[in-house]
Amino acid sequence: MSPVSIVVADAQTLVFEGLRKRFWNDPVLRFAAHVHNGAELLRYLNEHEIGLVLMDVSMHIMDGIDTARTMRTRFPLVRILAHSALTEIEYVNSMLIEGARGYLVKGCSDDEMRSAIELVMDGGRYISPAARDSIARGYQHTDKRVDGEYLRLTERERAVIRLIALEKTNDEIGAELFISTDTVKSHRKSLMTKLDVRSTAGLVKYAKDRCWV
Repeated sequence: MSPVSIVVADAQTLVFEGLRKRFWNDPVLRFAAHVHNGAELLRYLNEHEIGLVLMDVSMHIMDGIDTARTMRTRFPLVRILAHSALTEIEYVNSMLIEGARGYLVKGCSDDEMRSAIELVMDGGRYISPAARDSIARGYQHTDKRVDGEYLRLTERERAVIRLIALEKTNDEIGAELFISTDTVKSHRKSLMTKLDVRSTAGLVKYAKDRCWV
């Protein structure tokens, strides 16, 4: 594999510093830069040529799922390898749906990371064993496919749940998203059903657990 320049998109600076230290003498992997969220990453990609983004799922301001979706149209040649401690099926599926070429679980060995990056850069896909196990368990309880609707929120639903978590009223959410209050109420009810929560507090917890606010 030819040398590859890598940007680490992760809320924690220590993650980047640890990777750069681990692979300091690696002749192929060059951890070139660190950004804290998707918005910073998009600005960086506008100015620099990068081969791979090692991207966490949970980031404030703009998370990995939204960032991957945007990169798919704006920077289609930049490979994305998800790098997260989260192994639940919804995260793995969402990242793969939005364009990530693989899903690497944090804490992996140097050899696994090197192999995953090499496979992704060669046009293949890599999913860590823990993530594959999560997908297999999840499919035991659903008929949905990876490109279907299973636990995937629409952009509008994600916007609504974020505003709910920010304690906005239905009227305020409607005004911000240019939709009616009745539509907001409909989204709220649909989200509770889809996410299997019984209250607004459950929606707030769901959003905060994923660092959407």
